[in-house]
This record gives sequence, structure tokens and C-alpha cells, in this order.
Amino acid sequence: MKIQFDPDLDYQKVAIDSVVSVFEGQETCQTNFSVPAYSAPAAHQADLYQGSEYDDLGVGNRLELLPDELLDNVRQVQLNQGLKQSKKLNSMDFTVEMETGTGKTYVYLRSAFELNQRYGFTKFIIVVPSVAIKEGVFKSLQITEQHFKEQYNNVQYDYFVYDSQKPDQVRSFATNDYIQIMVINIDAFRKSFTDPDKETKANLIHRTHDKLSGMKPIEFIRSTHPVVIIDEPQSVDTTAKSKEAIASLNPLCTFRYSATHKDKHNLLYKLDSIDAYEQKLVKQIEVAHIDVRDGHNKAYIKLLDTRSNNSGISAKIEMDVMQSGKVKRVVKTVKANDDLYELSGGRDVYEGYVINDIYCKTGDEYIDFTSKPDEIRKGELIGGVDDDEFKRLQIRKTIEEHLEKELLLIPMGIKVLSLFFIDKVANYRFYQDGVAQPGKYAKIFEEEYVNIARKGKYRSLFEETSPEALVSQLHNGYFAIDKKKDSAGEAQFKDSKLSAKGEGGKTAADESAYNLIMKEKERLLSLDCKLKFLFSHSALKEGWDNPNVFQICTLNETASVIKKRQEIGRGLRIAVNQQGERVHGFEVNTLTVMANESYEDFVASLQKEIEEEEGIRFGVVDDHLFANIVIRHQGGKPEFLGAEKSEQIWQHLLDAGYIDKKGKVQDDLKTALKEGNLDLPYDVMAQSEQIQAVLKKVAGGLNIKDSSKRETVKLNKAVFLGEEFKSLWERIKYQTTYRVDFDHHALVEECAKTIEKDLVAGKTKFEYAKGTVATKRSGLEVTESKTQTYTYDAKDYKLPDIVSYLQNATNLTRRSIVSILTRCNRLDAFRNNPQKFIDEATNIIKLVMRRSIVDGIKYQKIGDEHFYCQELFQDKELKGYLGKNMLESGKSVYDHVIYDSDVEHDFAEAFEKSEEVKVYAKLPDWFKIDTPLGTYNPDWAVLVENNGSQNLYFVVETKGSLFSDALRPTEQAKIDCGREHFKALGENVSFAKANNFESFVDQVAG
Repeated sequence: MKIQFDPDLDYQKVAIDSVVSVFEGQETCQTNFSVPAYSAPAAHQADLYQGSEYDDLGVGNRLELLPDELLDNVRQVQLNQGLKQSKKLNSMDFTVEMETGTGKTYVYLRSAFELNQRYGFTKFIIVVPSVAIKEGVFKSLQITEQHFKEQYNNVQYDYFVYDSQKPDQVRSFATNDYIQIMVINIDAFRKSFTDPDKETKANLIHRTHDKLSGMKPIEFIRSTHPVVIIDEPQSVDTTAKSKEAIASLNPLCTFRYSATHKDKHNLLYKLDSIDAYEQKLVKQIEVAHIDVRDGHNKAYIKLLDTRSNNSGISAKIEMDVMQSGKVKRVVKTVKANDDLYELSGGRDVYEGYVINDIYCKTGDEYIDFTSKPDEIRKGELIGGVDDDEFKRLQIRKTIEEHLEKELLLIPMGIKVLSLFFIDKVANYRFYQDGVAQPGKYAKIFEEEYVNIARKGKYRSLFEETSPEALVSQLHNGYFAIDKKKDSAGEAQFKDSKLSAKGEGGKTAADESAYNLIMKEKERLLSLDCKLKFLFSHSALKEGWDNPNVFQICTLNETASVIKKRQEIGRGLRIAVNQQGERVHGFEVNTLTVMANESYEDFVASLQKEIEEEEGIRFGVVDDHLFANIVIRHQGGKPEFLGAEKSEQIWQHLLDAGYIDKKGKVQDDLKTALKEGNLDLPYDVMAQSEQIQAVLKKVAGGLNIKDSSKRETVKLNKAVFLGEEFKSLWERIKYQTTYRVDFDHHALVEECAKTIEKDLVAGKTKFEYAKGTVATKRSGLEVTESKTQTYTYDAKDYKLPDIVSYLQNATNLTRRSIVSILTRCNRLDAFRNNPQKFIDEATNIIKLVMRRSIVDGIKYQKIGDEHFYCQELFQDKELKGYLGKNMLESGKSVYDHVIYDSDVEHDFAEAFEKSEEVKVYAKLPDWFKIDTPLGTYNPDWAVLVENNGSQNLYFVVETKGSLFSDALRPTEQAKIDCGREHFKALGENVSFAKANNFESFVDQVAG
């Protein structure tokens, strides 16, 4: 099976044409130079162009265009692509930006053939930053060879990976008059020394060589004026030495290809991650994660970061604290001698965890404690669930996702692959006395695969065999290879080395792993190949991928240093079928990433990386954004709006307040786009539709409040000063006090009964959630699509002192707590999940106490001198949004009513329409009634005329339901207290609870 390449993909052809058009007007030509014979004497070593004994003629690239002509070409390309135009040509460096997985390597290889066909260029050097990318490029040259020969009339060309031990390759590169493509790692020519005493430390390419008549290989290369293609320049020419090395090649020009440029020189083409997603050129991403719920029975501490600055040394940790009667996982900043017991709100599990040392050296960060032996390194944690059980569930869910994809894709002839990244080879395979043994992840994989594959829904995948017979053939490892052999004569795996920055995959041992991955790339795509699950070291994170990777799961035991973009990059390419043809569409191409964090955090990190690495500014309007809007076609060629007009539009948007000085979209622009009243300069109104379409992509969601409808609420003096409102206010304005009587024995009995009946304290759970990521100009959006829950049954914790805990939380006596616990018959639930039981029991006891308090509460008016002044309505300024949360009013104390819910909106509307309602007020938040459960703020004060004569005065509480059971217990208790408060006023004011105006009218009618 061979991968097929489509020569007619529009976006690739545009990228290639953008490169080729730089040299528009250049005639086909080349330059020649003399090359010394193999037997040339030492006298001929001094100068490549001088001497008398030569056998060969060198062939090089030649450029005849003037700098101004090149600049005009570049600016036209940029205009066509809607890119910011270069004002001058400071160098012959050109940038092409293409998202990972969109065929960047194919594009630059084919660009070389196009440059040869149109201008006669023959010498090309591809500079790469690493072993991985070198092997990937060489594999691409191999699998595209037949394709390019078909596309370019069986053109003759050579390609090779530079090998310092083969100088003849360099000589052939210089002398052959047809296409030569050299692939070279930057490390192979970065070290160059002009000092003869240090020459032995320079790369061999910079040293004289007998086979080259005493000349240096670099001299042959320089004479060819090669077109240099830099793959991943952000990793190639990052230092002065690297830039010097590139210059030593004497390039005609350099074309720089990457998805994540740090420096953009004369940008010619841009296909970023948003473009790739919108055009469905890469897989859609699903992010799945597993969260732990109700697992707070141990001292959970995770070190997130350490910091040393002028304020001292500190650490940012994640821990469990008691907040409002519940345990919550929060982030805290701590310093030496901070007691986590105190920070946790007095949770016993943190006894003894006092911060001792905070170590901040990059790569070695940790914290430890004065009275505990634990040392926690950055990214690691203690007190969580058993890590192997967590990893087991990750493996299980990855297998399930894999099998579900197989049911969908195998009938379409598409092989499904899954990739596991691990950071210790021994977790997959280890060696005992030279005999290979399966590591724990290999064992877990086989156990879980067999259990899942036995399900009836997957039976069609195993018609000719059984999961048990097949499972050992389904997985294999791709790791660095040691020189040692195991007992079967096979090479042994070993760990790849990581630098402090998390960089790896650069050793000779790693090269062997890449060789294996690349060699098997096409074999893995065949349904005849049983291998489907690949385990690889997390250091081998770049430069290789496979189009049919549909699941990626990282099983690292330590903090992962893999960036999100590197992680998903292994599986972004569009899948291929058994004919090697790409199969497009998100219904096929969805990459599921099993993340070690919530998908919200994963997406936030991914968006941050995209912003930092691609320079994408989500929600920002650039001044060249409108330059390539087509205004008309003249003579078959499009005419564009242009950079100058685009900058004028940008300035207009800034002056109108649609964007800020940095181009950031403002709410006014979103509103104008939503309502279709965007103000644009008169001379571009003909292009208004195209401009708005561009802006809508950048602006994103339009679910906003209309700032133009923001209003300040004013006092309605006709109502405020009227006799009807005064009479209403006189009846409800007074304050009260209360006292409580309740039966202690009845309280204990009720607490025990309620715990027995209502307490829910299940075991710790894993919650699996999956969301789909949409990449838009306004930002990354995630939509949850699936959740599942799994029970975690381990009891690896010490039972806490529940009696003391509940005593402190409820203020009941120790005897009362013991009595409640012995009568509740639910202590089995306490053993299953102690902290959850404590939390739930605390809430139930407090709830019963509230009910008992409310049942025995008595309110009493304090006196005529304690009341809320009517004048307070004049003191507070209220603001709202018309049509969003405020309604115009003629009967209320204000000219608008600000409402908090649809129910309140409907009530206000009904009050306005009802002839019986004379005046009303939405009671402000300063109108409060004291209760044992906190203050209570009722909704409305209403004066109703009954039967045309009698005035009735009401305080109304509006709720979505009339049923007390449907309300939160505390909320209902406060309402009951409010009822008692107004009863105590004795001023002919009634208290009503209603869920709509009709139910209120029924209560008025009595």
C-alpha cells in the first residue's frame, strides 16, 4: 500500500505559486564554475576558481532579477494573499506559514520542482533542526519519488541525507546539472572555526578533505548558490552561530517553512490553524479527560509552580479546603512555615503538613515539609487516587474510542491507529536477565483490551479470530534502541534523554527509533497489518506523524513537558484508505486526545500556544485584514482593495470605537454586526458585505448586552410622592427582632431519620468527559458531547474523627452527635467515603436545625423608631439594559423596573397592565429582614384596589414554583421567616408567594 498524493489541492497550489512568483520575470539560466580533479595537487587548494588542472564543471543557481523587481513581486504575492506588504527587501529570506498536517513538506518539495521547471534552479538544500525531522523529510522524498516523476515528465533528480563520511555526495551535488536535493541537520555544519588550531573541533563539512583535492565540502556547496529551504526555522537558526552557519551556505535565497514561526521575514503565504480547521484540511480535535469526584479523604497537595522574586520565595499549590461546609479543591500560594492544616480550614488530614523548603531551580523545583517525609516535585501530587488505576481508565477509554472508530471506519477501508506516549520505557517493556518482560502498561492494555473487545457490539471486528488470540499482536513500542541485545537477539529499548527544557529525541539511539517509525509508516496503514496501538517515548514528540492516528493518550508519570500542539501534531493529518487516498470530512477525521487535565484547561493552554507560536491574535483586527478583498476583475485578473484602503478602514473602525488601539474587537462592533448597522467609509460601501463577513470571523460570538441600550433608572416622582405609595410604605417599613424555641430531643431524632433516609455518600468516582474543539478567529470553543462515570473502590485512607468534626461544624454537643450517628444506621456509607459522608451529614444536620429554628421562631416589632426610610430610594443609582433586564414602568417607584428573572419580568409586565394594581415597587437590596439563616430580601410591595373601593397591601415573593419542596431548604426557610416578620407588623399587610400573576390574583381574591 502506497500513500497517494493529490497534485490539485488548491491551497497547496496557491502556496507553491506564492513561492515561485517571487522570481516572476526571471529567465531560465544557471552559472558554471570549475571543480578540481580528484588528483589535483596541493597548489590548487587555495582558490576554487583558480588553477589549471580541472576535470569537472560545477553547476549552480543564478539570479538575474534586480532587488526592486523582486520587491514588486513579493508585494504582489502578499497583496494576493491578504498579507501585510513588505516595505523593502532587507534580505532574501521568505516565510511560508502552514499548519501542521497540511502537507508543508510536500509543498516545499514540489516548489523545488516548479522552480527548476520555470527558472532552471537545480541546487536545493533542506536544513532541519533534528534527527526526527531529517528522517521524516527523507521518508517524504522516498514516498513522493514516483509522484513527482509523473508530475514532471520523469525529471531526473537526486536526493540524499548529508553524511560527513561520504564527501563524494557533496562533489556530485556541485557537479550534476540536474536537480539535487540535500537534506542536512543544522548540527552538521553549525561548528565552524577560522583558527587553524581549532579546525579539528569544527564540523567535518568545514574541514579540508583528501577526496575533495584538499578542499572543504562547504566550498563546493557555497559555489552552487543553493536555494535553502529551512524546515522549522524557529528551531534551526535560533542563535548567532546558527545564522552564521546558514549564511555559510551562500544561499541564493532561503524559504522558511513552519506552523510556528518566531521571526517572519517577507511572509508569502499563511495557512494557520484557524484556516486549516475552517477548510477541514486537518482533523477535528476532541478532548477527553477524566476527573476525580468526591475523593477528598487524604491530604491532596499538587505543586503547580515555584517562584523567587523581590517578594521572596513562594510556591503555588493545589489543595483541598473546607469552604461553606464543603470541601473544595483550590489553588493557594504558600511560603515557608505555612501550615496547610490551617489553610485547609482545619481538616485533620493536613496535620503536620507545614511547608519547610521551597526549591526554585528550573527543572528541579520541589517543596517538602517539616513533619512529613513527602517531597513533591513540580507537576506532581500526593493524596490523589491510585495513579495506576487512573492510567488504567485512560487506557480503557482510549481502547473504547479506538474500537468505536473501527466500527465506523473499517467498512470504509480506513485503518485506525492509537498512540500512547509514556516517559519510562520500563512501564511498557523491561529486561530481566536479558529476557524481555511486559511492563505494567503493556499488561493493563492487554487486560483491558480483551475485556472490552468481548462486548457484543464489537463482535463484527473479530469474525476470524478472538481478542485473546489477537491482543499480543496489536501493540508494539517505538523507543530508542540500545546496543545491547535481549535473549532473543532483539535490540533492547531504552529511555530517551530529556533536557531541562523538555527537548529530546536527538541522540543516535533516538535516530534508530525514528528509522523504525518511518520505515513502518505505510505498513501501519494497511488493514493486513495487525499492529494498531503504538507506544512511544514522550521525548520522540516531533518530526513524525501518521495520518491514521485517531487517538492520542499521554501516560506520563511525571509532569508532561510536551506542548499541546506537539501532542496533537502526531495525528492531525487527514486519514487515508487502503488505496492510499485521503478521505476528507470531520465525520471521518476526528482526533481524540486523552488529556491529563480538564478539556477547558487543555483548550486554554492550546489557545495560548497558538497565540504565542503562530502570532494569532484572537479577536483582533489587523490593519491589512481587508487588503485582498476583490473589488473587480480587469482583463481576467482580480483587482484588490489594497493595503492603503485597508489601513483607512482600520482607522475608521478605531475612530468609531469598534476596535481599540491594538485592534481588539469591542462590544460596539459585535452589536453593529449583529444588528446590521455597521458604519463604514462611503467609498467602500460597495464592499460592505465582504468587509462584514471578514469582521464576523474575527469578532466571534454576539451574545452580548447592547451597550447602546444601557440606561440609568430614574425615580418616578409622581408615584414616589403619591399618597398611595406612602400608605403602602408606612405598612411595610418597620423592622423586627426574633427569638427561637425548639425541642432538643426532637432535633436529634429528626437528624438521625433524615440522614438514614436522605444521605447520599457514594464512593469516589472517575468522571470521563469529552468535548469537541472548534477553532475560530474569535478563539477556541469547546462543546461537551459525552460524559460517563466510573466508581473507584480503593480504601487507601485513614478514617477521621467524625464526632469532633461534626461537633465543630454544627455546634451541637458531643453527646448529641454520637446519638445521631448511632441512630442513623448509615455508618457503612462513612467507611466507603468518609469526607463525603461528613459533608453530607453536616448539611443535613444544619438543614434540620434550620427547620427546627424556623418552626419555633417568633418575630416582634422593635418600635416605631426602627424602620427603613422612604428617602433611601433616592440615594442609590440603578443601571440596566433595555430589552435585557429592565422594563419601562408607569406605576413603579422608578421609571424602569430592573428584573432578575423571566418570572419577575412577567410579574412587572402584569402589574403594569392590571387596573387593580395601583402602585408597586421592586424592593431594593437594602430592604432586608433578619433571619437565623441570614438576611432575606422579598421581591415586591404591591397596593391592590379590591372591588373598586378597598385597598389591600401585599408583600409578594415570586418563585418559579409554588411547591416548597421545589425550593432550596434555606430559601424556603427564609421565606417562612419573612411571612412571620410581616405577620408581627400587624399593619394589615399580607404576605403572598406566587409563581405567576394569576396565582397572586387568586390570593388577593381570598
